[in-house]
Order: sequence, then C-alpha cells, then structure tokens
Amino acid sequence: MNEYIEKARLFLKKEQLDYLLVNSTNEFLVEYNELKKNSRYFLTGFTGSTGDVSKNKVYLFVDGRYHIQADLEVNHDEVTVVKLELGKFIDELYGILEENSTLGICSNKNSQYRYETLVEKFKEKKIKLKLIDNDPIANKIINQKQDITEIPFNLAGKTTNEKIKDISKNLKDDEALIVTNLEDISYLYNIRNFNKENSCSVEGKAIITKDSNILFKDETLDDFNNYLKNTANIKTFYVKKADITAKDYALISDKAKKSEISIKKYLKTEAEIEHYKDAFKRTDNAISATREFIHNNNNISEYDIKVELENNFKKFGAKCQSFTSIVAKDKNSALAHYSKSSKNEIVKEGSLVLIDCGGYYGGGLATDTTRVFVKGQPTDLHKKVYTTVLKAFLHAFNIKDFDCGFDIDYLARDFLKNNAPDGFLFNHGLGHGIGVSVHEAPPRLNALSSEAFVEFEDNMCFTIEPGLYRENYFGVRLENSCYFKDGKINSFTNMCYESKLIDISMLNNNEKKWLDKFEVK
Repeated sequence: MNEYIEKARLFLKKEQLDYLLVNSTNEFLVEYNELKKNSRYFLTGFTGSTGDVSKNKVYLFVDGRYHIQADLEVNHDEVTVVKLELGKFIDELYGILEENSTLGICSNKNSQYRYETLVEKFKEKKIKLKLIDNDPIANKIINQKQDITEIPFNLAGKTTNEKIKDISKNLKDDEALIVTNLEDISYLYNIRNFNKENSCSVEGKAIITKDSNILFKDETLDDFNNYLKNTANIKTFYVKKADITAKDYALISDKAKKSEISIKKYLKTEAEIEHYKDAFKRTDNAISATREFIHNNNNISEYDIKVELENNFKKFGAKCQSFTSIVAKDKNSALAHYSKSSKNEIVKEGSLVLIDCGGYYGGGLATDTTRVFVKGQPTDLHKKVYTTVLKAFLHAFNIKDFDCGFDIDYLARDFLKNNAPDGFLFNHGLGHGIGVSVHEAPPRLNALSSEAFVEFEDNMCFTIEPGLYRENYFGVRLENSCYFKDGKINSFTNMCYESKLIDISMLNNNEKKWLDKFEVK
C-alpha cells in the first residue's frame, strides 16, 4: 500500500475522523503547486493541477480536463477516480460523505470561503467539519530565501506607491486591508521571483493601512500571524475569503469584514500592453523554431521536443516558463493537460504534435500559446478536426456583439457542439485571463463561471483556446492570447497556423480573408 495512504488512515484513526480532505494547494492556496509540496500527488500519484481527495476508499475528484490523465496515472486498486464537470466538486463530495460523519480539512491549505461553503452545504446531512492546523500528509519543507527582482517602471507603468494609494485611499485610521493572494502581492509591489518553477509570484502576505503598508516575506513571514493577534489599534480587517486561509481568518474573525476593494491587475497599463506585444513576439519565435525542429528532424521524442522548446524560450529571452510545457503527440494530445513528454513517444510520419507553452520575460507577465503541427502528411480526420477548431476560434475572435466572456464562450461552444466530428468533445473553458499568473480572473471565458459575466474593459488580457479531443485518437487545441481595446479583440499571438492541416473547402470567404492577413505556413 502507498505509504501516504497508510499515513492518512492512521491520522483518521488518531483524530477520530471519518474522512480527510487532501489538497493539491500549498499554504498560499496556489493551484499550480510544486509536486514536492503537493499532498494530493503523494496520496494518489495524480500530477494534474486540480483534483481533491478519503476513509476506506481514496477518492480523486477531477474535472473534464483531467479525466483521461487521472485514469493513466493512478493505481486503481487504491484510488477511485471521480469524474465530474467543472465546478461540481462540492456536489460530488456531498453525495459520497455519509450522514453524521466528520470531515477533517487542513486550515492552512483551504480558504475561508471553501470552509464556509462546505459547512453550509453539509448541514442537511449533519456532517461535521474539523479544522486541522497542519497538513498531516505533506513532508516538511524549509522554504529558502527568495531571489526577488524588481520590475522597472517602464515595464510596469505604475509605481508601488501609486498602486497602494489606489486601494488604501478610502481606508479609515483603524482599518486595514489584508492581501494574501500571491499575484496581488507581486503586482502591488512590482516584484517577481524568476527562480521559481512555472511561476514568478513572490510568496508573501501584506497588511495595508491608510498611511502605511507592511510586506511579510521570507524571515518575516512568521510575524504576520503575530501582527494579526496583537494589533489592538486595528478594529476592522478587510479580507477576501477566497484568498485567505481558514487558519489566518480564525485569528481575526471577530474583526473581519468582506473586502470590496479591487486590485485591478487585470487592467493592464499601456506599458504592460507594449511589453506583452514584445513578449509574445519572442514566444512566437520560440515556437516557430521548435516547429522547424520537428519538421527537420527524425526519430525525435516528445521529451526531445520539450527540451528544444524550452531552450528556444531561453534563446529568445525568457526568464523561465510560465507553466509546465505540454508536448503531446497523437493519442496523448487528447489529454488536455498532458505533461509527461515521454522519451519513449517517438514522432513518426503522420504524427500530430500539440504544443502548449508560455514564458516570463522582464516584465513578469505570463505568455500562453497553443499550436498543433504535423510531421509529414495528415489524415483527412486530422484536417477536419483541426479546421473545425480553427473555425471555432475565428467565431470567437471575430464576435461582433458581446459584453463578457460568457458570450464568447457560448458562441464557440455552440459551434463545436453542432460541428464536432463524432466522438470529439470540447471539455474545458474557452479561455482565461493572463497576467502575473498564467490563469488570472477576471476575465474568464467559461459559461460555468460567475466571473464569465464580468464586462470587458480596455486592456483586459485573456486567451481564446477552443479544442476537440477524443480518447485514444488525438486532440487539437488552438490558443491565441488576446487583449480587448476599443470594443475589439486583438491578438498578441501571431504564431502561424499549419497549412497542411487546414481544409480550405471548410472555410467561408470571411475566414479565408482573415487567414490571408495571418501567417499560415
């Protein structure tokens, strides 16, 4: 038996719990957590970015992006994979837990919002929640001092003082704002850590008052809790329950008030837009060079391509990757978030290769682009699926009448539903915001998310990434990162489309005209 499963069951017995929720997040509630800090990975072997867990059985909950990947990665003798729709985790968990049972959750790896949501949801079945101060599964890791880089004004477009003044100007003398979201911290203080794996956010927590601000990080991070406990002159702490851990919230619950203060990092400055244009030009160059590597070399593996890709990112100025690069051939491309990049998966004549990648450059904003290439000649099915996805992208990108991400998602989703070849499915959101994190919100192009109804504003940056996938066949996703300006969607991404994969007879005249202006090779 997996030693971590045994460890979990011993903990259940010791604490008199019926179930234990095991998270993939760390103490900063980071979704894309390093595997060495990911308790859910130790318990299940699942490497994807989402999925939570446990009594006599271990349950792994995964949404549509990870159904196939979870089946491939877990030991099914030990782990039961629960496949659900995006956003349905709590409903599925509710159905599994028995009445009058006790569920333990780690207070420093779950947000206060999730804790309160679970408490409310489980009332009817009289399920009790017990907060556990520390993760019983995780290995203790000593965090090293961060190597922090300051983002210069010409790339940020706003100083730290200007950003903090924007959010503190209406605070009273006895009020404070707590900031614990790492992207917010990195944005407000114009700092990044480019030595992290697939992220550049600085780990820290901040307390901002009308006239001062304190950033707790590295050796001062332990002082954050002491400050919360011992600051008598602050009568009200404004917090976002989705961003603060249940453990931190418990220290100020009697003083806590819901924050309506918006940290508008999603509205990029003109300097950030210009930086993004340069960053995506470099990303295009890195992908283009990798495309040439695929076309001009034989007997190369997914792993070889990934090494070449990430070397090309460095060659064109990237500080680091913005997420784990996806290089997936043939049936592996049907896994929307495949991340193995195997040395044993050799690209052959007729192989389809999907590449989803991004990087961080000097301004510390994430790029994100997906393209699909073919070695040699494609099949008719390759061309039909690729062209259908391309048409879905063009429907979304050239939308005329819209207010928010929901409108764009709905248009593309409806098109794919009515035009997808048999067996091919679109099983994820159409897009997400980009910025300090590769996944930022708002905006969100996902019909299942409340943030999809946030109205678009100038300089919002986001992806449009329709896809079609069929298990044991292949998948196609085409992703451009874009920005909204003067009522129009504009593309940062200018990486070419693969001419061999386009069935021109499937395109209408407007689509042909659009492609005439966009590079196709």
